[in-house]
Amino acid sequence: MNGVYAHSVPGQATTQWEPLADHLARVGDTAARFADVFGWGELARLAGTLHDVGKASEAFQSYLRGLASSCDHSTAGARVAVAEYPGAVGRMLATIVAGHHAGLDDGDKIDARLDARQTGIPAFEGWQSHAAALPPMRGVGPTRRFARSGLPGFTDAFLTRMLFSCLVDADFLETERFYAGARPVPRGGYPAIAVLQARLRAHMDGLSAQARPGLVNSVRAEVLAAVRERAAMTPGLFTLTVPTGGGKTLASLTFALDHAARHGLRRVVHVAPFTAIIEQTAAVFRSALGEEAGILEHHATFDWQDAADRALDGGIGLDPVSRLRRAAENWDAPVVVTTAVQLFESLFANRTSRCRKLHNLARSVIVLDEAQALPLPLIRPCLAAIEELSRNYGASIVLCTATQPALRQVDGFKAGLPVDDTRELAPDPPRLSRALRRVAVERLAGPTPDETVARRFGEVPQMLCIVNSRRHAKILFDRIAHLPGAVHLSTLLCPRHRRAVLDGARAALRDGGPMRIVSTSLIEAGVDIDLPEVWRATAGLDAVAQAAGRCNREGMRDGPGRVVVFEPADAPPPRALDAVRRAAEAVLGTGRDPLAPDAIRAYFTELYWRKGEDAFDAPRLDGEIWPILPAIAERAKTQAFPFASIARAFRVIDDTMEPVIVPWRSGPDDDRADVLLDRIAAMDRPLGDDLRRLQAYLVPIPPKLRARWLALGRLRPIHAALEGTLLRLDDLAFYDPQTGLRLEDDADRAPEDNIIA
Repeated sequence: MNGVYAHSVPGQATTQWEPLADHLARVGDTAARFADVFGWGELARLAGTLHDVGKASEAFQSYLRGLASSCDHSTAGARVAVAEYPGAVGRMLATIVAGHHAGLDDGDKIDARLDARQTGIPAFEGWQSHAAALPPMRGVGPTRRFARSGLPGFTDAFLTRMLFSCLVDADFLETERFYAGARPVPRGGYPAIAVLQARLRAHMDGLSAQARPGLVNSVRAEVLAAVRERAAMTPGLFTLTVPTGGGKTLASLTFALDHAARHGLRRVVHVAPFTAIIEQTAAVFRSALGEEAGILEHHATFDWQDAADRALDGGIGLDPVSRLRRAAENWDAPVVVTTAVQLFESLFANRTSRCRKLHNLARSVIVLDEAQALPLPLIRPCLAAIEELSRNYGASIVLCTATQPALRQVDGFKAGLPVDDTRELAPDPPRLSRALRRVAVERLAGPTPDETVARRFGEVPQMLCIVNSRRHAKILFDRIAHLPGAVHLSTLLCPRHRRAVLDGARAALRDGGPMRIVSTSLIEAGVDIDLPEVWRATAGLDAVAQAAGRCNREGMRDGPGRVVVFEPADAPPPRALDAVRRAAEAVLGTGRDPLAPDAIRAYFTELYWRKGEDAFDAPRLDGEIWPILPAIAERAKTQAFPFASIARAFRVIDDTMEPVIVPWRSGPDDDRADVLLDRIAAMDRPLGDDLRRLQAYLVPIPPKLRARWLALGRLRPIHAALEGTLLRLDDLAFYDPQTGLRLEDDADRAPEDNIIA
């Protein structure tokens, strides 16, 4: 065969095409460089060498020349892998190579593809002349000892996914490099970790110099000094237990950058459970480190156009924002701020787009903010992944929270993490808790009607009430809507609308004006807002503590703030909260301070230990409980892991709602949403960046209601090619300027749907 190529260039002579030999060598070299970080560079190189050998077939070369349709070119390399490397190594290679386009498949599907009796892949003789010589088995082992998890098969399954990440990212990048030609695609170019460390130190020193004398600021200074000192500790697992208001966000970044600089770690990944925290945290980090510092904000609602408006060159394509947009593909940035959904679902994903970032977690500092928010049915798989990153990939992980959950083995949780009090970064957490106590918590006896809550709203000019469902928030807000400063917050408002409401609320509070807020739980964790009185509908004790963090936050008020826990009489609590409510009531009923560390530990003891370990690996697949760790263990000997099924089962947030696009306007002159929707509609193929910007206008609603509104013409597709995937609200009469989307068909909503914030 004359001229064997990996990639063609339409309209160009074959002299401009990429030879297969060049592509295999480049991908192998790049994948090896990625995997060298955790000691498996040569196996990754071999995966790169084999991944496209199937392109050495007449069928594929005819496809490149436009003479035939596309054909399978991935199975060929997988078959070579098992033929040349029998056992676990060959199986791992085959899994990676077979999935480098479509994703990691279940073991039985890979078995079918590996069966030489199965036809359907083109003959690919002669591939050896385009690939480097295959090394012996002893030449592809790790360069350092890999410690095995106590969970059978988990270390091998995790390594398979990490090597897959190296291969697919290398393949993406080398393909991008070829097609970019003479104009390289700008990537990287960010300040070094040591530069960011120096910037943050200067910023923190400036804040300290300007801080007003007082207990809160003295505690923050003490915490900061402690994390700086402890940054020299050996990489591994840490806890950072700091009460709300103790400055843990910037303290955790200080530790992360100091620790990374001290030990040569590559990046900082800050993980939080909610988008509202991500937006606020990224803004704080940019203020401290600079707009061009390479802070990648990666979540569903990030608006790249807003960031482009801040960019150095106006967003024409070579600015820091363009680099960050590309870095979102693989987290190749010095500081990443993301969600727990993005991190953990990626760690158990099988698709190339979700997995290609994973290798960049090796030798990183990962800060898990609000660690107590890990979903109960997935705690054991999450902890297994955390421990594996620490054990074998040189990552340091910080469990950072005001309410440290009992996730450690020393707490009696058998499946917990091997970390003890010697790895706590904060100085004496119980003492900090006592020092930063700025609220008094009271529990109202008996059910409390909405009328009582509304009456209290009328008696005080500034108050927040947090309830457990969107429906209850709407009903309670309607009772107080006539009062000055009354606002409503829930996910019935699109994200951009919510941000505007929060910005207005903060401004009113700064000016001393009236502010009466009814909200779902979305306001709790990490939202920087400060009111003198907060009411919280019964929930978990960690939720009570988070609500208390919105009360007298800066400790500048006369006397303690007031936090009231009540059982709503007019809104039965969702069934999904039964377990956390019972655990909280068991502690609240003892009369002890519910925010004290011993009370928090007692709460998690009740919640975790008494439920039994089976409850913490209980995701659902096709309607049935399908534990992930046993599914891996059952296939440990064959290495035929069910990667696709794991990805389907591992969902941090259940898909009980579907999105609607609401073209919300902040004022008469705000046409941003309409311009965006019109641009998408006019394109043959909408741009990915434009579709991501739509996330700022998403509102989740029940599927049946969405289908009914579509049938009634209230919704329509935003683009013909997307069909019913993304629908826009055509009739804005169904979007209230105060309470958001009007869900009138309440009969379609199950109680668990109403938990959505």
